This record gives sequence, structure tokens and C-alpha cells, in this order.
Amino acid sequence: MADFSVKPILTGAKVVLRPFSEEDAPTMAAILRDTEVLLLTGSAGAPPFPDEQLRSWYATRGDQPDRLDVGVVDRASGELVGEAVLNNWDERNRSCNFRILIGPRGRDRGLGTEAVRLITGYGFERLGLNRISLSVYDFNPRARRAYEKAGFIAEGTEREVLRHEDGWVDATNMSVLAREWAVHRGRPED
Repeated sequence: MADFSVKPILTGAKVVLRPFSEEDAPTMAAILRDTEVLLLTGSAGAPPFPDEQLRSWYATRGDQPDRLDVGVVDRASGELVGEAVLNNWDERNRSCNFRILIGPRGRDRGLGTEAVRLITGYGFERLGLNRISLSVYDFNPRARRAYEKAGFIAEGTEREVLRHEDGWVDATNMSVLAREWAVHRGRPED
């Protein structure tokens, strides 16, 4: 059964997912101010988080018993390039939400796809989850492709969920189930 109090280190060929520390706050602050990160997370136009708030946030991620927040580290450079999170845990139904963001120094090299596979695998194989879900804005096809490559399946569309510039953006809800993961282990196309 799920035990989100354990904060693992998950190692892949391209990335390491590891617990956050207070020292990660300045790097994450820069990533969270990146124009593309702000757009793709639906945070464009929002005021930036104050440095002290970010320092406190990342310093306390290891203390959270109901969620898993880990830094995404590029193995080639050793640089923190983003975060991956399992949150909104529904213990009774053994399900949770997933979100990820990758900053500019980690894009377009497969780091996000591997991070998705690592944390999703941990959710099913170690935490005993039955379902992991997410939502992706329609103007983020790169993320949607990474999710599909890890076995997430589109379930439906939230229409006009985000105001962007002079229009509205839809979001696609996606999920992967434990029984699906058991078959493809995050590689449905192989």
C-alpha cells in the first residue's frame, strides 16, 4: 500500500529523480520564471513566487506524507532541470494526480519522458497505486507525446479551461492504470 512518506531516489539512464532540499529553491525559482514553463503550466501572467516562499516550499517537500515531490536531475550534467510530482492522493481508491515541469536546460532530450516513466513506475510498483491521472493543455503537444510514450491514455477533454491571450485553451485528461502498466511497463509502443 502507498507510503508517500518515503522519498526515494530513482535513477534512469538520462535522469535521476531525487528529493528536494532548500538549496534547490534558487534553481527552481529560475525554472518557474521561464516563459515557456509559465505558459505550459497555465501560470502565464501570474506573479512570481517570492524567493522566501519557494525556499520554504522546497525545504518542506520531504516532510509531506501524502505526496511525492522530486527534482529531475540531468545525469549528464548533474543539473536540476525540473520537478515531478505525485499529488492529490486518494488513499481509498489508490489513485493520484501526476504533474511534471522541465525547464529550458532539460528540454528536447527525452529527460521528461524518462522522468514520467520512472515516477509512474514507482507509483504502481512500489506505492501500489491503481490509477495515475493528469491533465495537459492542448497547446503542449510535446508533453502529451511524452505521456503517451509512457502509456497514458486520453480520457476526455475539458473545454476552454484556460484563458490564453485572446482565446481559450482546452485540456486533455489522461490516465494510466496499474493493469496497463503491468503489461507495457511504460513502453506501450515497443
